[in-house]
Amino acid sequence: MTMTGYDAVVVGGGPAGSTCARTLGRAGWNVVLLDRATFPRDKVCAGWLTPGVFPLLDLDPAEYRAAGLTLQEISSFRTGILAADGHRRPLTETQYPHVVSYAIRRCEFDDFLLRRAGIQVLEGTPMTALRHAGGRWIVNESIAAPVVVGAGGHFCPVARHLQGSPDTSQPVVAKEAEFRVSDRGGGPDRQPPELHFCRDFEGYGWCVRKGDYLNVGIGRRESRDFGEHVKKFIAFLEARGTLTPGMSPRWRGHAYFASGVGPRPLVATGVLIAGDSAGLAYPESGEGIQPAIASGRLAAETLIAADGRYGVEDLQPYAEALGRVHPPVRRPAAPVRSASAVIGRVLLGSSLFTRHVLLDRWFLRGA
Repeated sequence: MTMTGYDAVVVGGGPAGSTCARTLGRAGWNVVLLDRATFPRDKVCAGWLTPGVFPLLDLDPAEYRAAGLTLQEISSFRTGILAADGHRRPLTETQYPHVVSYAIRRCEFDDFLLRRAGIQVLEGTPMTALRHAGGRWIVNESIAAPVVVGAGGHFCPVARHLQGSPDTSQPVVAKEAEFRVSDRGGGPDRQPPELHFCRDFEGYGWCVRKGDYLNVGIGRRESRDFGEHVKKFIAFLEARGTLTPGMSPRWRGHAYFASGVGPRPLVATGVLIAGDSAGLAYPESGEGIQPAIASGRLAAETLIAADGRYGVEDLQPYAEALGRVHPPVRRPAAPVRSASAVIGRVLLGSSLFTRHVLLDRWFLRGA
């Protein structure tokens, strides 16, 4: 079989992989990126961007919008408790004097970033084999490179290869649907994102408008009884008129780590793990796009600075940097969680707490 050599192989074409590949390519590296999907692809994601995303991408929001892509400006939020009986409950509306974040469609966003990377992309090409020989990583017995970056999401084959044993940590689980809607609310700008927190504060549901589309979903910190939570959330949306009974949108599920750096090794000889593969989603909100992009960029910068030295000790600064930004978060004991939920339900009625802690600190990350 013919072997093709590269400076680096990136596995995964999401935001972490495309950002890493673009940064390496702009530094003169010969990079190839593999992904099992064909782009543009459907991607399960609320598609909410925290403010730091565009600066990390060296991208102006106006440039993205000029490409004819969906970019929903967000300057307000509605928050409340997910009513167990499905009835309407008062929501706290928080208004900002300027745009604080955006909503995008991942099918558009990922494709845009991948094409913008300007590197060779092998779509519809899953990584089926990986081995180390002669100082190089051999991928699928046809590609050779001294460096491999695993950016294939929670089920990344490179991350699993490094870990060896199966994951035992409990991931966040989520289920969501995205569909086209009619303009019933006076225009997209009048429909801010809604965050509906579960009474036990172990997760939340959301409704995020994206131009002509609406994304609804729910995420929980554990999978126990998750199916029942999804059913109750759908009933809640139907009772509020967000979903029409019998509408049956396509619901899709996914999982990811959201507790600081996940349990997988981040570095090995000639290997770095980035994005959801590394378990970097913010623990309070579960948002993972900004951490993915930041880690992809950092991975590339670490490799460039290593200047041809790719041992574990040479790449360890990457793992240490991620550990500082995403320290492990320990899950409190059940009694503490129960008490916190009671306090949380009270505080969620406070506009000051909602804005300055829940939104500014936890969801907008200090914007």
